[in-house]
Amino acid sequence: MNRRMLAREDESSADAPVTLADQTAINTFSTLHSRHSILTDTLAQKNTEKEYLADAATELELSDDDDIVPYKVGDAFVCLRVEEVRELLEEEGRALDSEIEELEGRVRNEQGKMDELKVQLYAKFGRSINLEA
Repeated sequence: MNRRMLAREDESSADAPVTLADQTAINTFSTLHSRHSILTDTLAQKNTEKEYLADAATELELSDDDDIVPYKVGDAFVCLRVEEVRELLEEEGRALDSEIEELEGRVRNEQGKMDELKVQLYAKFGRSINLEA
């Protein structure tokens, strides 16, 4: 990370006092940023899980429909026919797609709120406040 001292004109001046509303906006931004980071990580995990499901479905294509394969349910494995496992994987995929869609909506919503607060805070404090992650 490249660190440097602020130029005198970039420093906070007495012209921009921090009001309670400003502090509340800063705290709200911080909360939104934390939540956004968590949601982004969760979304990445769900996308990885979706890839794993797709890989498992591809592997099942190589098997006969009457073969018995282990299928994980919770912490246990159950032996099921390939056809049943395919159906279960499709159901899981649909559920995962809806979770991913909901998470993406929440991420967009949080990002929109953060962008609004950035505009508001940068307008008042200029470069004397850092809201970039």
